[in-house]
Amino acid sequence: MRVFVAGATGAVGKPLVRQLHAAGHSTVATTRSQEKASLLRNLGADPVVVDVFDRGALIDAVRAARPEAVIHQLTDLPSSMDPRQLQEIYSRNNRVREEGTANLLDAAEAAGVRIFVAQSMCTWYEPSGDAVKSEQAPLWTNAPEPIGDGVRTLARMESDIFARAPTGIILRYGAFYGPGTWYAADGEIAARMRNRGFPIIGRGEGITSFVHVEDAASAAVAALSSSSAGVFNVADDEPAPAAEWIPAYAAVLNAPKPWKVPVFAARLALGAAMTEWLTTMRGASNVAIKSLLGWRPGYPSWRIGFQGLAAGQKM
Repeated sequence: MRVFVAGATGAVGKPLVRQLHAAGHSTVATTRSQEKASLLRNLGADPVVVDVFDRGALIDAVRAARPEAVIHQLTDLPSSMDPRQLQEIYSRNNRVREEGTANLLDAAEAAGVRIFVAQSMCTWYEPSGDAVKSEQAPLWTNAPEPIGDGVRTLARMESDIFARAPTGIILRYGAFYGPGTWYAADGEIAARMRNRGFPIIGRGEGITSFVHVEDAASAAVAALSSSSAGVFNVADDEPAPAAEWIPAYAAVLNAPKPWKVPVFAARLALGAAMTEWLTTMRGASNVAIKSLLGWRPGYPSWRIGFQGLAAGQKM
């Protein structure tokens, strides 16, 4: 299959391009940097330098590529997350999801693309009811700001894709770990953990569903075989409360034992919105993608994936 990958030099994009090539797909992959074009070529793709916000150039690029499928892995997230800049961070990423996705859909329509696969999130389900959510659970659209605006933007993006793409596939990913992520051994969260700056908040009841970037990529490859539109959680088999995974993560980093802090103290440091999210987060079920697309995570548990971590090394 001829595939156009937008966001090909990110943490998921690079293994995705490599896996598409290994699976025999012909891939055209985007970057905004001429310097990264050689990286994509080495991974097995035909690189194209284009900005998703340049609508005309993007339409030209997709038309020239003549793909059967578009895979949207674009985000605009910093290498470190400063809670004091949450509004600015979310605004940039919301623009990618809104304006960038609209431009990419325009380009796909102009090129007659049949399949449109897009990155979404399974960490923003409404924090009520079941501890582990299926794709039918409502998103947290009334979350405190600026998270609420981010969730609503995500929901609009998903709706637009289903409305406009002949076959729209939404992949709601869990928390990424692996090379190039915040959880890599040289990433921001690992650095915070070594400085005891990533504590367990309250009783550590917030649940995280993880997915290794290699598995995130393989899910996008699997989505190309879908015969119908759908939304799928992409996560490993073991959603875990913070009280469980944070100490385990610290241990594989040889970091000090994490502090435990009360919720009110976290609110002072992180703000009310981030604290509420971290302490009420729900996990995500991967039953649908397993049964309907035959996908299986190579790292079925974060416990296995975290073993690839060692101080000073990348996963």
